[in-house]
Amino acid sequence: MCGLAAIFAYHPAAPPVNEGELVAIREAMRARGPDAAGLWCDSEGRVGLAHRRLAILDLDPRADQPMVSACGRFRIAFNGEIYNFRALRTELIERGAVLRTTGDTEVLLELWAREGPACLARLRGMYAFALWDEPRRTLFLVRDPFGIKPLYYADDGWTVRAASQVKALLAGGNIATDEEPAGLAGFWLWGSVPEPFTLYRAIRAVPAGHLVRVDALGARAPEPFCRIEEELARAEAAPVPADPRAALREALIDSVRHHLESDVPVGLFLSSGIDSNAILAAVRALGPERAAAVTAVTVAFPEWRGGPDDEAVLAAETARFFGCRHVVVEVREEDFRVDLPRILAAMDQPSIDGVNSWLVSKATAALGLKVALSGTGGDELFGGYPSFRELPRWRRALFLPATVPLLGRLLRALLPRVAPELARRQPKLAGLLEHGGSWAGLYLLRRGLFLPHELPHLLGRERAREGLRRLGWHETLEGILRRGPGSPWGRVAALENCLYMRNQLLRDLDWASMAHSLEVRVPFVDLGLLRAAAPIACASPGKELLARAAGLPERVANRPKTGFSTPVGTWIARASAGDARVPWARRWARELGRSWSGTRVAGIGEQGVSELLLAE
Repeated sequence: MCGLAAIFAYHPAAPPVNEGELVAIREAMRARGPDAAGLWCDSEGRVGLAHRRLAILDLDPRADQPMVSACGRFRIAFNGEIYNFRALRTELIERGAVLRTTGDTEVLLELWAREGPACLARLRGMYAFALWDEPRRTLFLVRDPFGIKPLYYADDGWTVRAASQVKALLAGGNIATDEEPAGLAGFWLWGSVPEPFTLYRAIRAVPAGHLVRVDALGARAPEPFCRIEEELARAEAAPVPADPRAALREALIDSVRHHLESDVPVGLFLSSGIDSNAILAAVRALGPERAAAVTAVTVAFPEWRGGPDDEAVLAAETARFFGCRHVVVEVREEDFRVDLPRILAAMDQPSIDGVNSWLVSKATAALGLKVALSGTGGDELFGGYPSFRELPRWRRALFLPATVPLLGRLLRALLPRVAPELARRQPKLAGLLEHGGSWAGLYLLRRGLFLPHELPHLLGRERAREGLRRLGWHETLEGILRRGPGSPWGRVAALENCLYMRNQLLRDLDWASMAHSLEVRVPFVDLGLLRAAAPIACASPGKELLARAAGLPERVANRPKTGFSTPVGTWIARASAGDARVPWARRWARELGRSWSGTRVAGIGEQGVSELLLAE
């Protein structure tokens, strides 16, 4: 795990790589890798790689980066983990490779040296890397299929710069900071900035499951090597195993076994819900000694003590049941208020989520841990969200009324005037008929923060129009749906995996954990598990089979879903200005808009969002 940086001055007239700039980008990511720092520039000054290391596999300095291949042709700066590296390492040795380290970076590097980009189909893990091919004078930027690890780049027509964080690229001082209207529009639509956009026109994300080649002509268009929606479509068409419970149990244990690969102790974010407890059960299935070596961490809140949302009591019971060490850390509202400036400073792009990830990551890192497992991704894989039930139902109810555009426009125009209180508390009702006729529109209604017709009030008419045009949110969703599964369950799974989980949950988990020098691994976000479990989940949506397959206690298996939630809505309601009747997420977005530094996220001034929306 690390922060990586790369600069390639590909144009002959471009100034040489400035080592000071490369170091500035690298050092802006010090928290991502406090254990070691590396830098390499070629003799001609045309390309440079930099690295900050969080040492987890092969703790010896010989595994520091950037790393050069045995043949001397390739160099790599790598962020992430390749979980099947041991099997790949054995294969490489059998093929004659002489490896100098025992970790996964060299395995990836030597595999690429033999197979090139074709090796990506063989990787199981979370990764983003910059790899330099010296004879071909080509820089490859690569990101894993789920998008667990971030990677951003900027091409100014002379030089390409890449890094693990947007703020790190800006720290180098040579990136234009003109705003990206699509990034702004995306934030207000979804509560996070959807890839490939950022808040800056000059900076793009390498899309998940894509590689970007940079050669003498600059950064080429991203090339896909794995799309999660296509993986889901293939998995949905696969036959269901004769014994689904046994097959699911085996696949889960296999994923957890791979995610436990570490040369340092491993922790676990433990709630009282099914996902994190299923991971703990899989750890225990690998042997009591494996469970005893894991430290489970639960965050508790005074407001919820003894109530239905209190995670601590049941989490403690399951920790004892499975034989692992358990630590409960209590977090108060005052802690949140004190941490808020640090949260905003660590947030690489604005997001209305991430506070819960920050709190549990902080608690885990304070125990001296550098690695933790998380249950993120279980709902997306097994249909645990209400969206899996609600969207098909809404589709049936709204399809015909939504075919009459006039009804949608009338509802949007009349609702704020006829029922202003309802419009405040349920602001997306106004777009129900306008967007309810398609799966893309239904998903926006379910996951969206604001609707497109509200954006002119937040950004101004011209910025909103340009932002929505460049964003193309409807076309993006339709592309995912076109390539993905055809069943209602599969459609929702594709959208949740490729949008909400990727752009919000995984990105928030990354910045919030890495701010504390903590690597968080997500066993449910795994290609091997997806391929094995998706056919089962499609046939039997929901968490019941997962709970039975994992062998969870009845109290956990039958407990209503809560997840790793926080009373953040209540805290923000007390910390935020504006109409208390407006949903907390919209008020939090406004606070982010007013406090986000370095760009104009919003132009709403001091007037409350609700008043602006009702003033049309």
